Amino acid sequence: MPQDAALNLAWVLLTGFLVMFMQAGFALVETGFTRARNAAHTMAMNFVIYPLGVLGFWALGYGLMMGGIHGWPALGVPGSTASEVAITVGGHSWGLFGAAKFALVKVAADPPSLAMFLFSAVFMDTAATIPTGAMAERWRFSAFLAYGLFMSALLYPVYGNWVWGGGWLAALGQNLGLGHGHVDFAGSTVVHMTGGVTALAGAIVLGPRLGKFRADGTIGAMPGHDLPMSVLGTLILAFGWFGFNAGSTLSAGSPRIALVAVNTMLGSSAGALAALAFVWYALGKPDLGMACNGLLGGLVAVTAPCAFVTPAAAVIIGLVAGVAVVFSVGVLERRFHVDDPVGAISVHGVCGTWGAIALGLFADGSFGEGWNGVAGPVRGLLFGGGDQLVAQVLGVLANVVFVFGASYGFFRLVDRLIGNRVSAEVELTGLDTLEMGTDAYPRG
Repeated sequence: MPQDAALNLAWVLLTGFLVMFMQAGFALVETGFTRARNAAHTMAMNFVIYPLGVLGFWALGYGLMMGGIHGWPALGVPGSTASEVAITVGGHSWGLFGAAKFALVKVAADPPSLAMFLFSAVFMDTAATIPTGAMAERWRFSAFLAYGLFMSALLYPVYGNWVWGGGWLAALGQNLGLGHGHVDFAGSTVVHMTGGVTALAGAIVLGPRLGKFRADGTIGAMPGHDLPMSVLGTLILAFGWFGFNAGSTLSAGSPRIALVAVNTMLGSSAGALAALAFVWYALGKPDLGMACNGLLGGLVAVTAPCAFVTPAAAVIIGLVAGVAVVFSVGVLERRFHVDDPVGAISVHGVCGTWGAIALGLFADGSFGEGWNGVAGPVRGLLFGGGDQLVAQVLGVLANVVFVFGASYGFFRLVDRLIGNRVSAEVELTGLDTLEMGTDAYPRG
């Protein structure tokens, strides 16, 4: 293997390790934002989704997502076969899902495919853990296990194939002349919007926590039990996110790494301060928890465009994301009565949507030559690329229609078969004692 390819292989693995560490950050954020009597249950979901998701993705998901990709030139000479299930419409091929590399059987001796499996698996686990926060404190553990397999083996891989596996959204540029097709550098739509939209469907089917929305129209306050834990988790996520975004270059020698890392830092910082300022203005007091979600929202939003925009644009993207988090949390609660204990739908779903649109606005034409097989760099609307914005919007709409529809149907099916929600007695007593058989904080 050439020296450059070996270095890039190590880079992808190292940044994948950083993304895996984000699982600890999610566990701390979500557990801190929920009540003490449910802490072991919330931690258990964040822990179990990792091994469960990895095995589901290994058995089926990776093949559905990346089975149509022959190889990644930066990681060495392709050593595996590939197959994509596609339909032909209007004389053009439109990929639907991959049909190779299942269980890694035929790529067990192919280092690039193995490295990309690890890198892709930790991205998948990020998406899969998002609904565990939105559905916390009333989700039956057995129903959660069924969801984990569904998300890792089917839902996430299919949409991921459409964008990153050579599927039909990636082909919008070649087939219809819509920019470079739907572009998502590191996962605003593929990872975060998928997780956020799934969380929305699940929260709707599951219903709000008992006592959250009262008969007199008031909203019950249900504060989390450990804010310092959530702050620590947020900072762990911010650290791991450098692997998330910079690793998506797939090249340790790419000079674009510096811009990606700086934009990641700037977007998150702007998101945190914008959320803090907005909630302070609206409520008269600064809210540290909302500032944490603003930082995460800025990270989510800058994830798609981080390689294609200037640092100034990254700040703007983060500022909008921070305000959007606070605003959408309020709208979901007060207007639609959607109960999301940690704000995951706003952070990942709303800000993931904004990140995709932001790329279609602010991509400055300095990067992306040949992206998705289209000549020229990626340009957003403000730099003469109106067609790119259309492709971004279509990718967002496809996510809403497919991911929400499929996940809503799945949760309804589970409701009929085994039930999604614990009993009222379990919920009021605490899921730790009656659902898990252990307390996070035993007395004695």
